[in-house]
Amino acid sequence: MSRRLWLIVPAAGQGRRMGADRPKQYLELAGRPILARTLARLHRAFPEARLCLCLDPDDAWFDPRWVPFADWRRTPGGAERVDSVSGALAAIASEADVDDLVLVHDVARPCVTVDDLRRLRDAALAAPAGAILAAPVADTMKRDDGRGRIRATEPRDGLWHALTPQGFGYGLLCRALETARAQGVAITDEASAVEALGLAPRLVSGRRDNLKVTHPDDLGLAGWILAAQDEPYRNPGEPA
Repeated sequence: MSRRLWLIVPAAGQGRRMGADRPKQYLELAGRPILARTLARLHRAFPEARLCLCLDPDDAWFDPRWVPFADWRRTPGGAERVDSVSGALAAIASEADVDDLVLVHDVARPCVTVDDLRRLRDAALAAPAGAILAAPVADTMKRDDGRGRIRATEPRDGLWHALTPQGFGYGLLCRALETARAQGVAITDEASAVEALGLAPRLVSGRRDNLKVTHPDDLGLAGWILAAQDEPYRNPGEPA
């Protein structure tokens, strides 16, 4: 039996660090909202996937015309990312099989490439503990002393920046999140919950231009990245 693919996109954050008049997922990036660009990129890679889009129940900015997926649903977003993901997993409990693959992707990562998306999916399907996109740390890493001064230089060998998507079997991800929350484990991403079970997800080396739009200057950088990628991932009929 083939494993179905589910996409969970948490998009309930307010993005206050952007200092904008709206949540950051609705800021324009090359003429379209970030959310629309991210969904278009995911659809290009996985048109057959089933999408769970986690939105604030009071979201007044969302337009369903931005969703290119034929099979999708809106699920309530929570106060934290883990709340949104857990809610989406619960919403599909009656339909998802334990071995179905779930990919969780940040709505604020619109520059992820189709090639990286598909490589991550393939790796997650083959790895019992799942897999995440990640990039090896290239910069010298400093630890501060809590007062804005350097305390130590940390070895960067073996350090990776965790990116998204992160992919796991449906049953495994449900168990990992439930167990981590019950034990009071800090869940910084889905992989951290799986790690708390004593498992080791696979690291899939991804492109460094898989930027997460977090601060105001990231928006301009994301625009440059899309231009440099020459928009080969635009869907037919999608506006430039």
